[in-house]
Amino acid sequence: MTISWTAYRRARRRSRQAWAILIVLAVGLVAAVSWFFIAGQFAAAEPPVTGPSEAPVLDPSWMKPVPPVRPVPEGSAEAALETLAVKGRAANDNYERTAFGQAWMDVDRNGCDTRNDILRRDLAGAQFTEGSRCRVAAGQFHEPYTGAVVTFTRGAESSKAVQIDHVVALGDAWQKGAQQLTPQQRQSLANDPLNLVAADGPANQEKSASDAASWLPKNRAFRCHYVARQISVKSAYALWVTQPEKDAMKRVLASCPQQQTVIPR
Repeated sequence: MTISWTAYRRARRRSRQAWAILIVLAVGLVAAVSWFFIAGQFAAAEPPVTGPSEAPVLDPSWMKPVPPVRPVPEGSAEAALETLAVKGRAANDNYERTAFGQAWMDVDRNGCDTRNDILRRDLAGAQFTEGSRCRVAAGQFHEPYTGAVVTFTRGAESSKAVQIDHVVALGDAWQKGAQQLTPQQRQSLANDPLNLVAADGPANQEKSASDAASWLPKNRAFRCHYVARQISVKSAYALWVTQPEKDAMKRVLASCPQQQTVIPR
């Protein structure tokens, strides 16, 4: 059977088109597989976390603000970050928790120690031990670092499930300016509600004394507030940041340019 030249050219053109489609599909498949093994498998393993995007500071009906070294600047957190000094870490070999005073004092003189103040502030439906108006016995809250709902029950072991975290860790503060503060100012820093949140025990242990360059909350919705709160605390107590820490804070704030500093009120 004789095939015309026109039919032959048409068949060749269709063949080239088919090969082009196959090549495009193959390239797409290779790109998808590469993405999965480079990043996609980790994204699939870490589903988005939803939860609170901020945390309270004061309940003025029964809490009093702690006088800082200087007022927290109002305005954008990013602008406040630019006012912080950038330096390296000071030595940490002489750090002791006692440099920040006795743990959980009644600094605001409202009759209750700081730990119970923060539990009462952060837990929904906080219940008190019999005969006490301060000692929190139980409660539940939407924990900010993980986004999970966490229950607190006072007990020798069960209390560890909910810990009070220093947003700017005291060990970090010691290496970034707190050594130059007076004992009274360090005591205020350790007990200031601005610098304290009730947190999931394991998450708090994981954070330890890390700054924003080495640890951020798993709950991505909370990161902007978390970084802004660290900036606010460092501004209030004349602390500095390292360059990697500042870079990490700027990356977080790039996703929320309207984020404001956190003012105790």
